[in-house]
Amino acid sequence: MQIEDYLYQKKLHQPLEGKKPEGMKDDEWVLLDRQALGVIRLTLSRNVAFNIAKEKTTVGLMTALSSMYEKPSASNKVHLMRRLFNLRMAEGASVAQHLNELSTVTTQLSSVGIEFDDEVRALILLSSLPESWNATVTAVSSSSGSNKLKSDDVRDLVLSEEIRRRESGESSTSSVLHTESRGRAPTRGNGRGKSRDNRSKSRNHRSSNNSKTIKCWNCGQTGHYKNQCKNAPKNQEAKAEANIASTSGRDDALICSLESKEESWVLDSGASFHATSQREFFENYVPENLGKVYLGNEQSCEIVGKGVVKIKLKGSVWELKNVRHIPDLTKNLISVGQLASEGYTTTFHGDNWKISKGAMTIARGKKSGTLYKTAGAYHLIAIAANDNPSLWHQRLGHE
Repeated sequence: MQIEDYLYQKKLHQPLEGKKPEGMKDDEWVLLDRQALGVIRLTLSRNVAFNIAKEKTTVGLMTALSSMYEKPSASNKVHLMRRLFNLRMAEGASVAQHLNELSTVTTQLSSVGIEFDDEVRALILLSSLPESWNATVTAVSSSSGSNKLKSDDVRDLVLSEEIRRRESGESSTSSVLHTESRGRAPTRGNGRGKSRDNRSKSRNHRSSNNSKTIKCWNCGQTGHYKNQCKNAPKNQEAKAEANIASTSGRDDALICSLESKEESWVLDSGASFHATSQREFFENYVPENLGKVYLGNEQSCEIVGKGVVKIKLKGSVWELKNVRHIPDLTKNLISVGQLASEGYTTTFHGDNWKISKGAMTIARGKKSGTLYKTAGAYHLIAIAANDNPSLWHQRLGHE
């Protein structure tokens, strides 16, 4: 839809019909079709463009893209529904980004014939919010009464709530307490002070009862919460750098970075196999049930297939075999262990790194900040580096 709109804006929409307009010369039509084809290719990621490079006409290219992403097959529908069911906003994540992801999935479902009415869209959004938003979800749900929720209203409310939290500088806990008070009908007049006193007594009572059992997420000691901890905060970089996932057998581990571009790859010694969430990366793809992996929060992610992925480097193409397709991963992973079993050698020397096979160098790069990057590669290859002991224990399958 966006591609079509863009072509109309550029007055290059006629090739979408696949028929030359009457009165147009053949050479003019060929040029117009080639211009539209080039515009579409420039809007695609390199991996997608690489897979449809053989298409020479605008209609052929659009048909290929539709077949890849909008084919109304049962497997595509299952894949998209699974993405929708597993889509949940992370704590502290951007609401706008989450809304974009949600909109992308529902639009793709619409393209394969699965539609949701307005209230269901509103409910999907509310159910995808993290636990720190529970009070807001309850307040919104209760406020509608017998009326149906409107997705636009819920979206605007969630965006406004995020702005309020950001401006007030509230933590997740304080945000929950604030929205809980908003969700209730306030007691006015003489009862206001009494209500406040009762809530204060209730909090003090819970605090005294739970002080021996609560555990600080920062230092690990009991008797206080994280926001009351006087110890130095844990290394936040390590926390943002990796998210633990292990297979159901607890003997395979994946370390998945949380923030990256879709075309970036992480080279990780803790990963047991190559993996990606991007279906369009694959060649010789074989859909099959290969089990599950479990994230650090025990959320399961299914392995739905495997195949070959070609990573385009500067002047060469690197072929990765037996890459697992895990739709819910947030990183593309290159397993050092799997590379070793396939005869590759990974070496580090100072700020330089290299992957080789025999006398041939496959990829090389230099350190940039905290990441090791390929030199001149179309795909970023980063080295996952975490020395947090607890992460290493979880990699090895220890509790």
